[in-house]
Amino acid sequence: MLGDQEESSEVGVDPNGNNELELHSVFWNQDYSCFAAGTSCGFRIYNCDPFKETFRRELGIGGFKIVEMLFRCNILALVGTGTNSLYPPNKVLIWDDYKSECIGEFSFRSEVRAVKLKREHFIVVLEHKIYVYTLKDVKLLDQIETVANPRGLCCLSHHVNTFVLACPGVQRGQVHIEHFGLNMKKLFNAHDSHIACMTLTMDGLLLATASTKGTLIRIFNTLDGTLLQEVRRGVDRAEIFSLALSPNVQWLAAASDKGTVHVFSLRVRVAGPDSSSDTNVIQGPTPFQQNSSNSIDTLVPLNTGSNPSSSLSFMRGVLPRYFSSEWSFAQFHLPEVTQFIAAFGSQNTIIIAGMDGSFYKCSFDPVRGGQMLQQECIQFLKMEIGADRIDL
Repeated sequence: MLGDQEESSEVGVDPNGNNELELHSVFWNQDYSCFAAGTSCGFRIYNCDPFKETFRRELGIGGFKIVEMLFRCNILALVGTGTNSLYPPNKVLIWDDYKSECIGEFSFRSEVRAVKLKREHFIVVLEHKIYVYTLKDVKLLDQIETVANPRGLCCLSHHVNTFVLACPGVQRGQVHIEHFGLNMKKLFNAHDSHIACMTLTMDGLLLATASTKGTLIRIFNTLDGTLLQEVRRGVDRAEIFSLALSPNVQWLAAASDKGTVHVFSLRVRVAGPDSSSDTNVIQGPTPFQQNSSNSIDTLVPLNTGSNPSSSLSFMRGVLPRYFSSEWSFAQFHLPEVTQFIAAFGSQNTIIIAGMDGSFYKCSFDPVRGGQMLQQECIQFLKMEIGADRIDL
């Protein structure tokens, strides 16, 4: 899902000074507190607030096109670039960085398009099939057929008490939802064109999608496929690189090849106090372990009373089926020379990572909206070596 990753080839300087360094991918972790950059030499992990390089891992030869983190614990999923790499693009490595060892290898007949990690599961996305495994004992839980999916579109809920998976269906523009905890599957048509991007809320109750046309973004109820809201990015065709829903479900962010990050106001909100979720899978000291409190509690429609004991109450027809498409509430302009993925920071901020090795942080006025204010602009590939450097 290009809300989580995208391949490119930004050139920098190899830390050893021997070869050119290329940036192959950028991946947010599940709560947007940091991101992983896959390079031609290995990978690097960056903390977003405050921004700093946490550590890097270097290979003797080759690098990674997929570096998927599990919040801030020591488990990562790695997939090689295939070009001058020790690791082929059809193999997934489950890496324990605390032990500095590979704890699992999985080979497939075709190229791996994406890997997604959850507290107790991991998902491997191929172009026409998705495999769902348990993380602890590595058992195959499910297989899902999809339409051709070269972007590796797939997203998960990350609330500790839910397991929802969204991916393309078997037809153009169709969405496939799996509620594993409820043992329920839902298929519905989201767009007339192929789906280009999708993202779930932390609890998996809401899904945002965009098509290859790139003009409209739609928000759906994942339980019954109801269209809850539609927002408009623009009138011209565009490629949407990323979608992100804020943890409080008040905002949606979209980045496209038009060089603009748009923020939209949503018509659902969170009621009740946030509850902390246990996101640290592995116990003991790790290089980047941290508590997380970005779980979603109760979703209710605006202008109605909240009922903290019934988080699914608004899904039973309280909201109108369709809202007229709306234009963005706030905007931030970027160079159109590369691809950017946007996410939500703290206190009404947007954080943006570019495939040119740039990181931006900007803020928006939650009352007035309009043009966002730039707070940071950092060339992260050119930063000095961070906390650790360990050769794999």
